[in-house]
Amino acid sequence: MSLDHSGRGEPLVPSLLDTDLYKLLMLQLIWRNHRDVPVTFSLVNRTRRVRLADEIAEPELRAALDAVRALRVTAEERAWMETAPVYGRTDRFAPEFLDWLETLRLPPYELALADGQLELTFTGPWAEVTLWEIPALTVISGLRARHAVAAMRPAEVEVLYACALGRLEEKARRLQALPGLALTDFGTRRRHSLAWQRVAVQTLKDRLGPAFRGTSNVLLARELDLPAVGTNGHELPMVLAALAPDDAALRQAQYRVLEEWQALYDDGLKVILPDTFGTAAFLRDAPDWVADWPGLRPDSAPPIEGGEAVIAWWQARSRDPLTKTLIFSDALDLDSIEAIHRHFHGRVGVAFGWGTKLTNDLEGCAEAPGLQPISLVCKVTQAGGRPAVKLSDNPEKATGDPAEVARYRRVFGVEGQARRAVEV
Repeated sequence: MSLDHSGRGEPLVPSLLDTDLYKLLMLQLIWRNHRDVPVTFSLVNRTRRVRLADEIAEPELRAALDAVRALRVTAEERAWMETAPVYGRTDRFAPEFLDWLETLRLPPYELALADGQLELTFTGPWAEVTLWEIPALTVISGLRARHAVAAMRPAEVEVLYACALGRLEEKARRLQALPGLALTDFGTRRRHSLAWQRVAVQTLKDRLGPAFRGTSNVLLARELDLPAVGTNGHELPMVLAALAPDDAALRQAQYRVLEEWQALYDDGLKVILPDTFGTAAFLRDAPDWVADWPGLRPDSAPPIEGGEAVIAWWQARSRDPLTKTLIFSDALDLDSIEAIHRHFHGRVGVAFGWGTKLTNDLEGCAEAPGLQPISLVCKVTQAGGRPAVKLSDNPEKATGDPAEVARYRRVFGVEGQARRAVEV
């Protein structure tokens, strides 16, 4: 067995299914309702001290991105999607959508270098552009990791992965002690490599049994016979808000997203993501029917404080928190998972989507800057010719044209928003 899990010699992204399930679920909704809306996605490196353009050669990045553009959904992959169980059903993807998906080719990208950073954008019809988000991030994370490992001697590579495997086993041991644990892999976008993500997922599958609920990565779900997990993201309300003709429509955009979502998907996929324009504003103005949704992901709020606010909201709407699930996924590490689980267990359903600290936790196992995960995102920045905005519960994560950000803050308010260091 190879001791090198950096994936050298293999494609950084071998398949269009090497993405998160929520991207495909959102894509089906976009394809049905908004396929021709022109959008732009842009790479944003929040860890500005890391000069990506100094770490990754432009020709190498272009070759990797071109390889992604060459990918197609194969007949075998389409056949799997036709029958794969997704949240209890094997017909999540409509045949006409899969017909279209088989013909999809990701549109061209634009790449430039500026002040040590990569300026990477993707523009085109929304249905054609959206799948660029995950491979763009995994390509850059993967190239950084490969460079770091390639500079090591064989003995150092052996020590690196022995250390990382030891960390994985320790995580599994401590997680086994949490009663009623529900944990999934959310680590595709900032992973060390596909090879290492596969090791991490297989390890937790073997050690945790039914407490490990699956992976967001569709390719690995297929390979490892695991449930594919995930629902929706910030992209949907960001685009519909950008298209809103006035402030009143802007305030309602995120609820319009939920209306469209529940017209397409049933309760298994009804998970609220409330923080796009601030969780407090979302809960304050939400129609009563939104409280019937069974799950909520308090993404960028402090987990204990945010979870308590949601429980209070459910109770104020006469909903029993014991019938609901809070899904935590922001910057989790082992200590925070244990603390959150300890705080909420028995009061509300609790689940965890573990990302970067599961699939890219090698920092300190060797001295190499490329092993340090960074806060890298690929966000929609324009829709319909207008700036797209995300406020977040953490202003450090806000994105968008400053004038539009100020407008959104006026419309939604800033209640509950607090500036905190961005972690991965």
